Amino acid sequence: MTDPELLALLDKLRAVMISVATGGARIGEVNNEFQEDYRTVADELRNREIENPLPYSDLWQWYGKWSADIAGYGPRRAYVADLFAPLISRVRASRVAETPPTGWARVDRTIVDARERLSRAKTEEQFQAIGLLCREALISVAQEVFDPTKHPTEADVRVSTTDYKRMIEAYVAVEMRGGAAEEVRKHARTALDLALRLQHQRTAGFRDAAICIEATSAVVGIIAIVSGRRDP
Repeated sequence: MTDPELLALLDKLRAVMISVATGGARIGEVNNEFQEDYRTVADELRNREIENPLPYSDLWQWYGKWSADIAGYGPRRAYVADLFAPLISRVRASRVAETPPTGWARVDRTIVDARERLSRAKTEEQFQAIGLLCREALISVAQEVFDPTKHPTEADVRVSTTDYKRMIEAYVAVEMRGGAAEEVRKHARTALDLALRLQHQRTAGFRDAAICIEATSAVVGIIAIVSGRRDP
């Protein structure tokens, strides 16, 4: 099953659960199809080694929950939305091909690894580890483009091979001009700050790690365009 097919089926399950709980479809008319779709989704998640967070394989089970604990159409819609949102985000995050390769092997490999780990992560420690990968990807892209003979630093400070901020800022100062250069520097600094924060965030979760990866990927993409490695 492709990602779009799985996402479409998840959206169908979500819509049916909302419908039966808010005066729409009758359970007896849609339950058989719902159960079949649920089994298909459960099998696909198992194949992808993604934990299935959907507890209702039968609409009568769902009826038991909402009739006893969730009064009102609005709260029922919100409950279903919250139930499906993390899983949908996780499936989308697993689409590692969304980021075009730069041709810098270590950079590309690290970004792919971060996305794959995000699709499997369950604990705070696993989400924190994604911050380390993002930091490594940023350092690697800086090492690829920075040339101390072409990109002087302020006060001619000798730059460490892991000093991402100085390398990127020196590179951007030479290769770009005007307001765009300052915006790129801001993005570059923010991406590193997010990665460092994620590494030490004891309450790290899926959303934190996903934001970190997207910020890192954006900076890598911008630097790849500036360097000519990727078309705009």
